[in-house]
Amino acid sequence: MHANVGDHIVVDATEVGQPQRRGEVVEVRGETGHEHYVVRWEDGHETIFYPGSSAHVVEPGAGR
Repeated sequence: MHANVGDHIVVDATEVGQPQRRGEVVEVRGETGHEHYVVRWEDGHETIFYPGSSAHVVEPGAGR
């Protein structure tokens, strides 16, 4: 997975009944092929995010 600043990341729920997590990439860190991201999540907190198989990128403004 590759994302740029301003892209949105969606993390699909891994358990039934859990919601998706959505956030905006505010910084890209690491080398090409080993990127990780600073993400501002919908609830306002920011974390360093290492994407897994349940994450994907959506363009800003794309429907939910």
